[in-house]
Amino acid sequence: MTFACARATRALLLALAVSACTAGLQLTEDKTAIGEKTPLVWPSEPAPPRVAFVQTFSRPEQLGITKGFFQRVAEVLFGATDAHLVRPMAVAAVDHVIYVADPGAKAVHRFDQRNGRYDLIYAAEDKPLPSPVALTPGAGGKVYVSDSALGRVFVIEPGAKDASPVALDAKLGQPTGIAFDAATGQLFVVDTAQHRVNIFDRRGNLTSSFGRRGAGDGEFNYPTLLWRTPEGLLYVTDSLNFRIQIFDERGRFVRKFGRQGDGSGDAARQKGVALDRYGHVYVVDGLFHAIQIFDGAANFLLAIGAQGRDRGEFWLPTGIFIGDDDKIYVADSHNQRVQVFRYIGGPG
Repeated sequence: MTFACARATRALLLALAVSACTAGLQLTEDKTAIGEKTPLVWPSEPAPPRVAFVQTFSRPEQLGITKGFFQRVAEVLFGATDAHLVRPMAVAAVDHVIYVADPGAKAVHRFDQRNGRYDLIYAAEDKPLPSPVALTPGAGGKVYVSDSALGRVFVIEPGAKDASPVALDAKLGQPTGIAFDAATGQLFVVDTAQHRVNIFDRRGNLTSSFGRRGAGDGEFNYPTLLWRTPEGLLYVTDSLNFRIQIFDERGRFVRKFGRQGDGSGDAARQKGVALDRYGHVYVVDGLFHAIQIFDGAANFLLAIGAQGRDRGEFWLPTGIFIGDDDKIYVADSHNQRVQVFRYIGGPG
């Protein structure tokens, strides 16, 4: 080995060592910032706590995902990359893998905590996803993502490096909220521009749709996001009617709740909606910078958040996802992060 080659090799190894140490220090700092603060719960004392703050993340390192050897080598040779959330809009968690739809990055972030891997997922041939706005878990670890600008729905297979378009036999104007029925293979897609919800079978055939523009029961004024319960009920954010509408699995109107206002339980700009295992309904309100929680009868229970950058504060939050482990993920879009909470209050 020549002297120049040996010197270059030593420089490369030194750079890798420094890079590894820096990554370790960053992770330690992130964990300290999260773990050593006073526990944060809602509501405050003397009421019994119902929701607890767990953590916030924007980068892979904050989830314990560190860069591998070959990635560090590539960054030494070609320059470092800065993986972080830009403008997260939606989040979904599937078997220790967290997906975040990010129009700011024009892609979907995949944080694989089980395998310690991070990927930024585009469409085929590294084409951007200009407006990924909603996510839903599918069968076998798949995740579906809607892109409102492209008017398409894509699917991300487990471990896949890109998102593949789903062949649907109906033209979508502005697809936003999506939900999947694992038992039937049906895909529910909100079309905001057409004020309706489309139902596709497992082959992509449009089997039915419901909704039209209006303010009556079963009518919409720019619907956006939705959530499907294990019992088959669909909760749809009827944004400019300032309410949540509930439908059965066939799209038949069941009930509604919500009204415009600035009081407890009122709506200003509803975004994501989700339910936990006890039937509590969580509604994200972007203009209130908060999550409002209702019981199954639509009685207001609790609000979490205010405008700000600290733990439990939001700046234009959007999507929400609740996993089987009771973790509540909220896309805190203008704070460029996802905040994680857990429901700890039991069925009451």
